[in-house]
Amino acid sequence: MNNEESNNRKYSFSKSITAIVTVFAFLFIVSLVLLFFVMRHEESMTGAEQQIRLSAQGGFNCEYSEAQKLFPFGDGVVKVTGERVAYLTLSGNEIFSSIVDYRNPSCITSDNYCLVFDLDGYSFTFLGKESVLYSHPTSFQIKGGAISDSGFAAIITSDDNSYGNVYLYDPEGNVISEWSSYNSGYPIACCFNSDTTKMAITTINTVGAVPVPYIRIFNIVATDRGYTVEDNAFYTTDNNDILATCFFIDDALYAFSSTRLYKVNGDVLAPVDLNFSVANFSLLVGDRIFLVYADGVEQMNKLAIVDSKEKILYTSDIGSQVHCVCSGKGLFAISVDTRIFVYNEGGTLIGDVQVDEDILRMGFISGNDLCVVSTGGVHTIAY
Repeated sequence: MNNEESNNRKYSFSKSITAIVTVFAFLFIVSLVLLFFVMRHEESMTGAEQQIRLSAQGGFNCEYSEAQKLFPFGDGVVKVTGERVAYLTLSGNEIFSSIVDYRNPSCITSDNYCLVFDLDGYSFTFLGKESVLYSHPTSFQIKGGAISDSGFAAIITSDDNSYGNVYLYDPEGNVISEWSSYNSGYPIACCFNSDTTKMAITTINTVGAVPVPYIRIFNIVATDRGYTVEDNAFYTTDNNDILATCFFIDDALYAFSSTRLYKVNGDVLAPVDLNFSVANFSLLVGDRIFLVYADGVEQMNKLAIVDSKEKILYTSDIGSQVHCVCSGKGLFAISVDTRIFVYNEGGTLIGDVQVDEDILRMGFISGNDLCVVSTGGVHTIAY
């Protein structure tokens, strides 16, 4: 073998080694990239008990614009548009409906009743699970409302001669009380106790240099001739918080601002010693408060469960983006990031589901399943 042939073989061998090394390096880099994404996917799924495709679940698919009009209620959904209010089954079939003329329809639901009103408009509709119970016009613009477990409705309106009114309707749709706010400020929120013998109204007075919050409590008394409403109590606090949410635990009244929880103790409305910076959601489950909060703007959301003695029973990080929350009989569900967590009243995690669509709204239906309205439709989840 001459030197030229030997050099050619060495050069060919060197080229082969270089090619093999290049291919190996490329495959190694690809493997690392794939491993990185697999690890990220597995990390995001850590702890999920099941992963589901919502489109494969029971219910019906629809466009995102249609899904925005749907609210879980009873064993189906209420479809709310400017022209109609309709109750649909989970298959999308209409059970009953009512013609309306709303520019900005809003919806509030409870276990047995649904209130649909034209926000900043002049009419509202009250529904049960089997029919539209009544519809009424109002003299002033509607600013909000509330419903009780036994079918009472409170409607907050504006007023040309006062800060605002709160009209109270009995289950048959009769007005049993009209309270006008002349000294307490603008009505913000209403709530009822469990047996609808009390109603609370939170207000904010902005006349002075510093806003002043107030709470008024009324007794709802059943008589042989119907119902009467009587003044019960009146509270205020030195803090200038807006009390946007209120609820009763037994006969104890609680109210939330964005940064504090208040409780009526005797003759005093006092802040409860809970450490949170921003309250995002607060729901009552049995006699427990489920509070979704953060330690600051754009911080990780946390869940705290507080008992009737203001003791924190449970707290945990839950995720970055909270889509919605809901409560049922002794149950609480929260949709956060791509997960849905379900807790019982004691704070035990009983469901953890990974979903593939953003959730707009949720509600518990018979059998404790979840009805979810996602960006792609209405579906049921058995967690």
